[in-house]
Amino acid sequence: MSDDSAAELRARIAELENENADLRTGATTVVESRSAPPRRSRGRMVVAVVMILLGVLLAPVAVVTGWAKWTLTDTDRFVATYAPLAESPAVQTYVVSETMKAVDEKVDLNGLTQQLVDGLIKLGTGPRATQALRALQGPAATGLRSLVQDGVTTFVQSDQFANVFAQTLRATHRQLDATLGNDPDAVLTLGSDGTLGIELGPIIARVRDDLIERGITVATRIPEVNREIVLVQSDQLPAVQVAYGLTIAIGTWLPWAVLALLIGGVLVAHRRSRATVAAAGGFALVMALLAVLLAVGRVAALNVVPASVLPGTVTGLFYDTATTAMRSTAIAAAVIGVAVALVAWLGGPSRTPIRLRSVYGAGVGYVRDAAEHRGLSTGKVGVWLHRRRLLLFALIAVVAALVLVLNHPISLGLIGWTVFWSVLAVVVVTLVERPDPSDALATAPTIDHPVE
Repeated sequence: MSDDSAAELRARIAELENENADLRTGATTVVESRSAPPRRSRGRMVVAVVMILLGVLLAPVAVVTGWAKWTLTDTDRFVATYAPLAESPAVQTYVVSETMKAVDEKVDLNGLTQQLVDGLIKLGTGPRATQALRALQGPAATGLRSLVQDGVTTFVQSDQFANVFAQTLRATHRQLDATLGNDPDAVLTLGSDGTLGIELGPIIARVRDDLIERGITVATRIPEVNREIVLVQSDQLPAVQVAYGLTIAIGTWLPWAVLALLIGGVLVAHRRSRATVAAAGGFALVMALLAVLLAVGRVAALNVVPASVLPGTVTGLFYDTATTAMRSTAIAAAVIGVAVALVAWLGGPSRTPIRLRSVYGAGVGYVRDAAEHRGLSTGKVGVWLHRRRLLLFALIAVVAALVLVLNHPISLGLIGWTVFWSVLAVVVVTLVERPDPSDALATAPTIDHPVE
């Protein structure tokens, strides 16, 4: 080999080595650029995490304030929520007891009986008759009190009392702001000592009229009674005025804000599948915690309110009336959150969900092929369903969510059946749908063979 040829060969080798070094440097740069996320992606991740975290943390507050505003600002819902309390035996017993206490304080039945006996004796009775009347004075007073109590009990247990109670609630609902402002004319009153109660005056007045109509003329001596049934007593109760104002203010927009934060966090996230799992899972967790806290709050309420102020059965009944809807909503929301998280995980890019989808898809394909082999095919209907299956799946999810949200109180049976029918609907859609062969051919990849 000549010297010129050797020099040319060495120059060519050096050139190839330089090109190889440049290729390696470029490949390294590409790998580094792929492995190191850009600052923009990191910023999106931070924004997504903050939005999802805020949405999850504010979700319990949104449920409580939303339900409170939904109940307090609508007269029909307010009456529908609290009017059934008039039919509760515990509330009826308590109302009768408190009404009789008010009657005993204002009407001296023993004195009335003594006046009647003295009047009869003055008419002229013999010694034996006088002795008999004196002996009957005590039982007569007891019987008179029993007669009044029977009249009170009959009225309280009647539909008239339920109607009066509902009418009173409806009439005073418009004065709710005045009630929280301590309006003395409101049936619901907020006392200066921190007591929240129901006025007995209208109830006792109706009882008195009912007794007079039945011929018990002694009821005319029952005066106007200004007495209230104390529902709650606390030194901090006047702060309910501030809480009411805040509830009305934020109860309108906070639920929508929470929903916007969760959805926005998922849309901003770079990996939306994982973000959906995190948002839905966190939402389900806080909703479950809210349901537990509401249940624990019942025990706390029974311990805080003394029996001398309000019997435990009545306290529990009032607490349940106020929180049952919120607890059911929290449970339903937790179930929906778990379902969304599970669906997002199954539809994600992880290895396990991909294998599960592959196994399920193979099974569905086998069943579909076997049916078509025997002449059973959904044809154009199946193709139509296949092209709209995402819309159908979303519709199934919406219907399931509405079933859980609109049925109160929610139960484990309702949850189980809702999940069962939802899964069954999804399976039916996947079995009935039929991919269009023309779409498969149109989207099939092409292979370019080298020309020999």
